[in-house]
Amino acid sequence: MSSSFAAAAGEPESTAGSPLTRKGQATRARIVSAAAELIFQRGVASTSIDDVRREARVSGSQMAHYFRDKRSLVRAVIEYQRDVVVGLATQPRLGRLDTFESLRLWADLNVEKVLDQDLIGGCSFGSLAGELAESDSTMRSDLASGYDQWAGVIRAGLTAMRRRGELRADARPDTLTSVLLAAHQGGSLLSQIKRDVKPLRDALNAALAYVHSFAPEDVALPSPRRLRPGAAQGRSLQRSTWPAAQPS
Repeated sequence: MSSSFAAAAGEPESTAGSPLTRKGQATRARIVSAAAELIFQRGVASTSIDDVRREARVSGSQMAHYFRDKRSLVRAVIEYQRDVVVGLATQPRLGRLDTFESLRLWADLNVEKVLDQDLIGGCSFGSLAGELAESDSTMRSDLASGYDQWAGVIRAGLTAMRRRGELRADARPDTLTSVLLAAHQGGSLLSQIKRDVKPLRDALNAALAYVHSFAPEDVALPSPRRLRPGAAQGRSLQRSTWPAAQPS
């Protein structure tokens, strides 16, 4: 994983400013991964440096070598969780996220993700944003940059669809991207609070329907995958009903 506060060359550094070896990069990545999991479970305020050190199985001196303080570690976790949400939107089976089939699959994969988490924790990036947006201007900037990168993936796909005539000329990719992300974030929060997948599923379905309202009449919107009985309380999606991934 790259570092958002590394050297100009883009390589991770130690707190002393020297580039990390491959082994050092692996150790740093293990620390960030452990911190991300603990923070997702407990929140930033309830996760200490010592908690992370024990979870990552590193010494205090190693922690100090890679991170000056808790704030620098949290900034690395913001980047880590940004990569999680962007990675879900850019996985190969979604192609360029530039068809209604791939947008539907993206929505369904996000539903599956919260079900796999037993509806606990909400969106990993959104949860960080909710806790840290008012902490300081630098972290807010990190979060805003993460959302911009996530939005950029969706916007690029919608722009390509409009260029090919799969969305009308009056469709505004920026606006449609905001609708999709707002549906995802709001639906994730409601599903977390209610321990019910329906709010997220309904919000994403409604957002996709709005995007589809700008499509020509002969362009169909695929139906959402069916849930098994009881899935709204945290069961898995019925994988046999998944549509085949569309080529990019």
